[in-house]
This record gives sequence, C-alpha cells and structure tokens, in this order.
Amino acid sequence: MINCTINNKLIRVEDNTTILEACRKNGIYIPSLCNLDKICNFGTCRMCIVEVEKAKTLQAACVTMVQEGMIIKTNTLKVTSMRKVLYELLLSDHKQQCLSCSRNLTCELQALGKTLGIKESRFNSFESHRKSEISVSITRDMDKCILCRRCISVCNEIQGVGILHAQNRGYDTVISPANEFDLAQTDCIYCGQCTMVCPVGALMETDATETVRIALNDPKIHTVVQVAPAIRVAIGEEFGYPAGTPVTGKLFSALRELGFNDIFDTNFAADLTVIEEGTEFLGRIENALLKGQSKLPMVTSCSPGWIKYCEHNFPDHLDHLSTCKSPHMMLGSLVKSYYAKKIDVDPRNMFVVSVMPCTAKKFEITRDEMTFEKLSNVDAVLTTRELASLIKSAGIDFTLLSDSDADNPLGFSSGAADIFGVTGGVMEAALRTAYELITGREVPFEHLHLQQIEGLDPIKEASIKIADPLPAFKYLEDQTLRIAVASGVKNAEKLMKQIADGTSPYHFIEIMGCPGGCISGGGQPRSKDPLVAQKRLEGLFAEDNRKEIRKSHQNAFVNELYEAFLLNPNSHIAHEYLHTHYVRRGKFNEFLKK
Repeated sequence: MINCTINNKLIRVEDNTTILEACRKNGIYIPSLCNLDKICNFGTCRMCIVEVEKAKTLQAACVTMVQEGMIIKTNTLKVTSMRKVLYELLLSDHKQQCLSCSRNLTCELQALGKTLGIKESRFNSFESHRKSEISVSITRDMDKCILCRRCISVCNEIQGVGILHAQNRGYDTVISPANEFDLAQTDCIYCGQCTMVCPVGALMETDATETVRIALNDPKIHTVVQVAPAIRVAIGEEFGYPAGTPVTGKLFSALRELGFNDIFDTNFAADLTVIEEGTEFLGRIENALLKGQSKLPMVTSCSPGWIKYCEHNFPDHLDHLSTCKSPHMMLGSLVKSYYAKKIDVDPRNMFVVSVMPCTAKKFEITRDEMTFEKLSNVDAVLTTRELASLIKSAGIDFTLLSDSDADNPLGFSSGAADIFGVTGGVMEAALRTAYELITGREVPFEHLHLQQIEGLDPIKEASIKIADPLPAFKYLEDQTLRIAVASGVKNAEKLMKQIADGTSPYHFIEIMGCPGGCISGGGQPRSKDPLVAQKRLEGLFAEDNRKEIRKSHQNAFVNELYEAFLLNPNSHIAHEYLHTHYVRRGKFNEFLKK
C-alpha cells in the first residue's frame, strides 16, 4: 500500500495505481475524455491534469502513478484555468453543430464544457480537414473527432480486429484505417464497439430512422417489426428505468403506437434456430461417429460480426459454421413467404424492420445471401438507441404505456429464446432441447441452467455425458459432448486457432461477436454503470424464469409452422428459407499489397 495526500486528505492506495484511479476510488472527481478504465490510458486529452508537489509541470492523472508521500491537488486555480484552455483548444478543432448532432445532451465533450463553466470559446478557427464516411453500419464524422483514441483501444485491445489507428502526425492526425481507406475496404466487422466508447458524435450507427418513418407513413406498405431478446432489458434505460429492467410489454405497445401493422418477436425465430441448429449438429455428430466424416466442432452463426470476422480471418474453416441464418433473418424470410401468403399480401409491398442491439445487423441485411427471389429478408435495422429516438420523436410517453403482447403466429416464444441475448444463452437453449430429444429426459441442470457456461467470462466450457439415449440415438451411448462458449472476437480467435491447427477438443462452440453477447452490442444504450452487462444478463434470465414454457421444441407455434410450411427440421424447404452460405473474404493487409 502507498500513502499519499490528495486535496489535503491522507489516502492509502494499492501500489501501481494511477492518480486518476486513486481519486475515483476515493470519490474525487477528475474530468477525462480519453480514459477507459483498464483499457485506454493514452493521456492525450490532458483534461485530467493535476498539480503534484515538486513536479515542474502539471501531470496527467491517468498515466501518472501514485508514489509514496506524493502530495496532489486536483482543483487549484492553476489546474482549472489550464483545463479550460485545453478544452477551448479541443473545441477549436471540433465541428460545433451541437443542436443537430445525434449526441446532443449525451455528448461527453458537451457535458464537460458545462462542468468547467465554459460559456464561449476564444478560438473559433475550425476548418474541415478530415475525411468522413457513411458505411452501411457505421458513420464516421472525423470533424467531430477529438483524437481521444478510445476507439483504437477497443478495436485493438478488446476486439482484436485492429482496423483503427492514428494516421499522420500533428495537426493532420486522423483516426482511421490505414491510408484513410473506407471501412468497407477493410476487414472491419461492424461490431460497433467503437461507437459505444466514442465520447462525441464522431462514430455513430448509420441512421435508419428516416427510412423507417417513411415506410410507416406509406399506406401502400405493410410494415412488420421484430424485436431481438436483448432489446427488452436495455431500451428502458433510455426512458429512465434501471439497467436490466425488462420492459417487454411496454416495448410492444410502443411499436403499436408507432403504427406498425404487425409486431413479431425475434425470440420466435430463436426457438426455430434451436430446432434447426440442433438438428444440424446431431446430423454432424452422427456422420462423425458412424461414417467418420464430418466438420466438427460446429460453430454457431447468430452473430453477423463474428461471421464476417471468420470470413476474413479463417476462410478455410467456414464449413465449421452452422448454415443457419441468424434468427432475425429467419423471421424476415418467413414474413415475406409463409406469413405473406397467410394474410394474402404481396411480399413486394412488405417492409420488415428488425430492432437489434447490433450495428453489424445493418451490414448483414445487405448480404446477397440474405435475399429470396430478389427480395431482401429484412429491409431495415434499427438499433436500440435509434428505436428510443423514434419513440421520443413520435411524442410517445414510454413510461405511461400499458403492457401488451406480440402478435402471432410469429410472436410467441419460450424462455430459452430470451437468453439468446447473452453469451452462453444460445448454447444453453440448444442443450435444453437437444438433451431431451436424445434421452427423452429433461436436462440434469438445476432449474434448466448450466452454470458452467453462464456469466460474463470471456471463454467458458462444459462437458455433458449422454447416458441411456433413445433408440434413434444409440450411437451417442456414453459419449461425452464437449462444448465451449466465447464472446468478443479476440476470444473467439483462440478457439478458431485450435480448429485451424486440428487440436480443438470441442464438438459444439457458441461465439458472440461482442463481449458479453448481445446485451453489450454496439447499438445498445451507452451506460456509465460498471455493472450494466450483469444487470441486463439478470434481466434476460428473469424473463426466461417467469415463463411456463422454457424449451424451444415446446413452442406450439413453431411446431405448427413445421406442419404447415417447413415440414421437418433441416428439410429442403427449411434450407431454402432458413439456411445460408458464407463468403471467403480477403484480409486487409492483402488488400494493401494489391
């Protein structure tokens, strides 16, 4: 432990602690724009400067370690005056369009100006000199960038994709892919984690609200909306609810108020995914054990960011991926086929909107494989943040809405579908069904929960031994199935390298592109609560636990869909509408060589 004095208070902190960390642990506020706890400590913004006795200059608190006997002052006239100058200099190179910026009132730079008491800037020399870009998923307005480098840290250290870096030097510095290429020219996976940490409006999801608003106001268009599982425990935060509060009923009511013709639930397709993916997995296991030929382990395909990462980095191992489309693409395909015929509506006059926690879904709907008869399965994706904005702009008081249910036949779901939104949830949902189909017995987990793969650990694993299977599955007698779960593509890379070098011990792997799964997706509400992911996780498991039906194969509407349309899991028609294929994509560095 180290003894120091901060603002005339004696404080003891652990060794290897920065001044910023010491202050935060002791309730002393120091502003910072570039710091991300335990991730990003560049010291570039200098807003955290403090006076340290005997030091010749003011010190950046985020990169200066506390030393024995150090005397620190965080709020002297010298410190506050210099912070104001630094802030004004930042503002001089920042596009000041606050009223029209999507981050207005949620911008950290704006909030800091209020905290510092800045009423006007003495330096108004802003000139546009940085490149901006609107990709299918992420919009980059580099004239708003304050060069904090948070996005670089997340892209490189957390996700391990490594697209963003500081290019050029001095006044010409810009945060960008190499050679200032567009994101589409790189192996960016559009996960959107950079948009979550950007303190200003330099990185945002590409807005689809106006496109959706136009469709809603066209009387010739039949609008259909679906909602991902992670939305229901996150969107409430935009309206003042505590993190993790399930607001499912109010969410469906809000969508009705917006004027959608049909409100469905992506959870329905999550149940369908369990059946299709589980059947595919059992087929691969059977081929492996009886014929000695199969691509194992099988890897889940729900996360489009993860899929794109795999296409770029492991193109020789795409046959390990499940061929199932992600749940919202499945539902979109069914809406424009099965449901369109059921209600006698021309699918060309349908507009399907998916509300997703994920910016990568915006890219996913543009894939050529996600069409049928030249019609896109899904027409637009709104993030959680975008939907909240749309609700507010329509003058809807979310807190006063009563609860309602999704429409059927594509709106009912089991509890297993709810946990698709968290890392390990897809695997657990699949096991609830697969084990019962194989043995005729319920899974031997406490309250249907497999504790080994629950929680927010980056990589988790478990083993399940099959005893006394039903006659059709005798080939699984005494077999031990080994499973693994990873979230964040940097962690997924470790499991894929095992597959690549032939050392993988697993049969089935679940991978989510974002750390913690969809609850922490790039389109979710930004939160300063360090426990926000855990609270959203608990909210989804609460949704699962409250339902009477908690296994996907017990969803009567899914069974009815098979009887009326799909016939059997993995049937020819199921493959036509619910399955897909993947694309071998080049690496960014290969592109540069060309």
